[in-house]
Amino acid sequence: MAPAAMTFASSLSDAQPVPFWLEDPGKPAALPALVGDEKTDLLVVGGGYSGLWTALLAKERDPRRDVVLIEGREVGWAASGRNGGFCAASLTHGLANGLARWPDDMARLEELGARNLDAIEDAVARHGIDCDFERTGEIDVATEPHQLEGLREMHEEAGRLGFGGLELMDRDAVRAEVDSPTFLGGLWDREGVAMLNPARLAWGLKRACLGLGVRIYENTRALDLSPAGAGMAVRTSYGRVFARRVALGTNVFPSLVKRIRPYTVPVYDYALMTEPLSPGQRDAIGWRNRQGLGDSANQFHYFRITADGRILWGGYDAIYPYGGKVTAELDHRPETYLKLAGQFFECFPQLEGLRFTHAWGGAIDTCSRFSAFFGTAHGGKVAYAAGYTGLGVGATRFGADVMLDLLAGERTERTELEMVRRKPLPFPPEPVAWAGIGITKWSLARADARGGRRNLWLRTMDRLGLGFDS
Repeated sequence: MAPAAMTFASSLSDAQPVPFWLEDPGKPAALPALVGDEKTDLLVVGGGYSGLWTALLAKERDPRRDVVLIEGREVGWAASGRNGGFCAASLTHGLANGLARWPDDMARLEELGARNLDAIEDAVARHGIDCDFERTGEIDVATEPHQLEGLREMHEEAGRLGFGGLELMDRDAVRAEVDSPTFLGGLWDREGVAMLNPARLAWGLKRACLGLGVRIYENTRALDLSPAGAGMAVRTSYGRVFARRVALGTNVFPSLVKRIRPYTVPVYDYALMTEPLSPGQRDAIGWRNRQGLGDSANQFHYFRITADGRILWGGYDAIYPYGGKVTAELDHRPETYLKLAGQFFECFPQLEGLRFTHAWGGAIDTCSRFSAFFGTAHGGKVAYAAGYTGLGVGATRFGADVMLDLLAGERTERTELEMVRRKPLPFPPEPVAWAGIGITKWSLARADARGGRRNLWLRTMDRLGLGFDS
């Protein structure tokens, strides 16, 4: 191993292979599993953000509605407790992706996204959720010259459409905020992103649901879904739930509606967490305004400061397992941790000697348009939302509202959106999916290395509306 690689490996020698957020001593005790049969008005399947917001909003819409939520493990244990804690207003995986797909609806989508983020902030305050919510915004940084033009174009496009709150920054301005020799410029979204502790948000939503009367069963895996009289039945390991309506918030896990499964694939994402920075280390990098950051490459990094002064550094590799297998064996990838450590010290050489305390991974549900899709099954008695592609911390609340609208059979400003009415293109079966995703990943890396120039494969995928992203 080369000397530099040895240094990076040494920084990881004490890293615990567990998600930092889930080691919080404030983690609530697991609730008992469902044993026997239950009857309810609404069954929510999944105890991540998607399911929790659906249960909470269902009770807020109608306090008399009986709601049951079941979770196969513990609330927040999967993507909702493993992510970077970036809570974005965007419902479309960014302005550029939204404009490419739904240009006529973008003004409404941006408005709905802003209102959704405001509503999350209000719910955190109203329910007393202690999740370190900070509306500090996010800076997209350019680390290569060709990325500067992309940031300028996005700033101009946002201004043309009347979307405020974006500040274009030159090299000196961005380094005055967060100092890295790799930063050439940035675009600061001051209002559209909040930073938070993701696990504490999930646990806080769990407490809020319980306080409103939602019955939650943990370690209760949903095994199958079938019609039962005027409603539906979901079989679990030790019982059944009979419900008038069912909302599926299972995201990356195989949907109980089998025809939906080809629309998503799992992508494994990985992150590191440093030890708390010393005062001298904080002075060396600045970062006093605590924004989230992300670089502008196709294979991008996301990074942020925690409440106790650590740096979370994640992204870059997006690993698709052959056949779309979701397994705990893929939650750790030492070769990716080593790569991330090297890239961290390239970004912040002034932090040489800093050590990582945690390293972990997890599966993200992605779809070919990078943002959520929605629908119903079984004559409108079942609703689903999936495909958030890494932006589910904020967008799942919007998706919960959509599912509740669909289950109620209501026409709303949400259900009239083309984004809600149309689905993405499904992924092809194996081995075509494996080959296509592999070629796409190779092409994206090549574009990063060649000044952003997209090859014929990527241009074709763009025209077809297909993609692969983390």
